[in-house]
Amino acid sequence: MASQDWVEKDFYAILGVSKDASEADIKKAYRKLARKYHPDQNPGDAEAEKKFKDITEANSVLSDPEERQQYDAIRAMGGARFSAGGPGAGAGAAGFEDLFGGLFGGGAGRHSRGFSTGNLPPEFADLFGGSGGFGGAGFQPPPQKGTDRQATTTISFAGSIRGTTVGLREQDGEVIEVRIPAGIRDGQKVRVRGKGGPGSAGPGDLMVTVQVRPHSFFTRDGDNLRIHVPVTFDEAALGAQIEVPTVDGSTVKMKIPAGTSSGRTLRVKGRGVKTAKATGDLLVTVEVVVPQNLSKEAEDAVKAFAEATSKNGQSDPRAHLAEKARL
Repeated sequence: MASQDWVEKDFYAILGVSKDASEADIKKAYRKLARKYHPDQNPGDAEAEKKFKDITEANSVLSDPEERQQYDAIRAMGGARFSAGGPGAGAGAAGFEDLFGGLFGGGAGRHSRGFSTGNLPPEFADLFGGSGGFGGAGFQPPPQKGTDRQATTTISFAGSIRGTTVGLREQDGEVIEVRIPAGIRDGQKVRVRGKGGPGSAGPGDLMVTVQVRPHSFFTRDGDNLRIHVPVTFDEAALGAQIEVPTVDGSTVKMKIPAGTSSGRTLRVKGRGVKTAKATGDLLVTVEVVVPQNLSKEAEDAVKAFAEATSKNGQSDPRAHLAEKARL
């Protein structure tokens, strides 16, 4: 909608294009400047933010053929001088709002402040529905969308993995259903369109912050899931194939390489969190369990193992600790 800004601002200069620039030239110039001055690229830079708003405003007008035609016509009239004509008023350049206030304040033909509608160029008169007269309605501010509202909800870990639906109750008793997509992370927001505050251009949205309760076994790491799995001493020493649980309730076979130390993490691809964009992995940290209350036979076997590895020249795992601990 036209305003005094259209007289005071040179949208062509803001975008750095000529007045006869094509739609493609305008689009190209806008994209280049929008990337340069976008707030995400210039956090905390008030000047860049103002530039971005000016660039966006210029593009919204010049990229619309009808808006551009109106802008060019109004800019053409902005440099003309008119006589105010009222008692005590001097001659000079009429302000935009004064000019149009006079136009809409009078009837068809010559208005009360001495300006004839016949002086308008044809393309300017077209803005008001013809050359003979003017409608009674003045300039109206552009319609505004309603404000966004904020809400918070808490879901289970399973709900965050599989997706779920929650109901938020309004004070008047209305229940708003919020669909939570599969793979959502703790702290992410879900937009429910049209459930915000009212506005002349339509209601705003409801922004729901999702909190996810932690799980006792699975821990999320981005799109990956981490678990700790115990293995026996012989499985770690000799190697083995074991089954581990996955987040979908099934199990998957995983190979434990011979000589695996406690604390080593192994990866099972494609068994993590599935989202619309990617699928993570399952990261399995191995914990070697030391046997308790050995039988006489088992104790003898461990002693035999210790003696055998010592004879084979197995290195002392603590051999370099003193050197590492030196200050």
